Amino acid sequence: MSQAAITIGSKVRVTRVRDRIPADLVAALKADPTGTVKDFRVTDGKGIGVVVQLTGGGTSWFFDDEITPA
Repeated sequence: MSQAAITIGSKVRVTRVRDRIPADLVAALKADPTGTVKDFRVTDGKGIGVVVQLTGGGTSWFFDDEITPA
């Protein structure tokens, strides 16, 4: 990961999204783009994704370049 400060339990802000996402996730990110890192996952063998539980209650994963420490 390019951001060594991101660990499980870290507060993060979603800054952008590369892929298409459902409308309810778009609305949740517009309302509050912050959340807590819950886990990591291998994306496609080339990178690591970050599982984020959003403040609004939903959970989704993002690439490490789509989030920053909050």
